[in-house]
Amino acid sequence: MNTTKPNNIDEYIAGFPKEVQQVLEQVRATIKTAAPDAEETIAYAIPTFKLKGNLVHFAAFKNHIGFYATPTGHEEFAKELSFYPQGKGSVQFPLDQPMPLDLITKIVKFRVRQHLEKAVKK
Repeated sequence: MNTTKPNNIDEYIAGFPKEVQQVLEQVRATIKTAAPDAEETIAYAIPTFKLKGNLVHFAAFKNHIGFYATPTGHEEFAKELSFYPQGKGSVQFPLDQPMPLDLITKIVKFRVRQHLEKAVKK
């Protein structure tokens, strides 16, 4: 794992072993498909997608991918996420299991709708 702060998501992903890079690219592509207008960036030193504010974040760890769609993404999908370990504001998708890409898609689309509705109200 790379210890220097990445400037973009490509640099972040490049800092991990090949098998983890593949999983990170899957998660990234899933988010991009679900939120095609979102901007990719690095925030809090991890990959972040923004659309009128922070949409979702993700990060690689030794044994899992951390996914952050707080607070509302986690609240809305609490039942589906209950099968995974969770921390404050995060859910952990184990690296030794298939990534729940369909669930990630649903969460991201939910967050997109929320952000766009909020922006219209302003």
